[in-house]
Amino acid sequence: MAKNSKNGFKPGFSDRYRIEDGSKFVLAEQSTEPAIKFNNGDAKELLEDIVEEISELQNKLYADNKWALLLVFQAMDAAGKDSTIKNILTGVNPQGVDVFSFKAPSTLEQDHTYLWRTDLVAPERGKIGVFNRSYYEETLVVRVHPEILAKQHLDKSLITENIWHERFEDIRHREKHLRRNGTVVLKFFLNISRAEQKQRFLDRIDRPQKNWKFEKADIHERQFWNDYMHAYEETIRHTATEEAPWYVIPGDSKPFARLMVADAVHQALEKLDLKYPELHPGELDYLAQCRQILMNEND
Repeated sequence: MAKNSKNGFKPGFSDRYRIEDGSKFVLAEQSTEPAIKFNNGDAKELLEDIVEEISELQNKLYADNKWALLLVFQAMDAAGKDSTIKNILTGVNPQGVDVFSFKAPSTLEQDHTYLWRTDLVAPERGKIGVFNRSYYEETLVVRVHPEILAKQHLDKSLITENIWHERFEDIRHREKHLRRNGTVVLKFFLNISRAEQKQRFLDRIDRPQKNWKFEKADIHERQFWNDYMHAYEETIRHTATEEAPWYVIPGDSKPFARLMVADAVHQALEKLDLKYPELHPGELDYLAQCRQILMNEND
């Protein structure tokens, strides 16, 4: 990992953005600017090195088949969730990775608890699962737009003034359950400034090859920026735990954000002390016999 040291970056640098106890978390105190500025070449080289090591660790994770890793991504529109996921998992064996995006729930999903649809696709042991948005939409967009809550077929007696704290409690318990059963949960909030979001929206409008990314809803949701910031602060404050930490990553620089996410993923996999399974003597003898059979074949 020494080769990955550059411009002050060292493995574990992302720990400064890790939050395990959110009781004193204040979103306004979190920077959206990168702590280190790289030229594009340095950032790319560092990321490639870390992704290569993630790929090797993922192979061990898959072979060992004892742990799973769940990566949850939340952010405002245009924060770079899609490109971050793409860049940190490029080169990783696709057999060992599942990526799911969660948009507005279907009628079937609304007839179940809000955790149901994500529970269905929680990662298997040996795999990395990625949630592009997640059950946290229920304490973010639903909180900002309470009219969505009214469509969830809940009895009025269940929609109390404590509903958000009840959902925080549900989520904490669910994530603790996952961790106790071998799923490591890492949650990433890509924290961009309102000014940076504006520039990225303008880029989508001004560049024909990016026009398809722009939606009218993006401008509509931007009007609720302060409401979303409050919802994110409350969510992180009440769901950041040792079992399932949040990483509040400065997002105004995409290369820096990708590097921090990759570093956090790499650190989490390294801490599992993954190893390829070792065969017992009888299995090794069998392999030796099979090798001898193959060597004795007449091609």
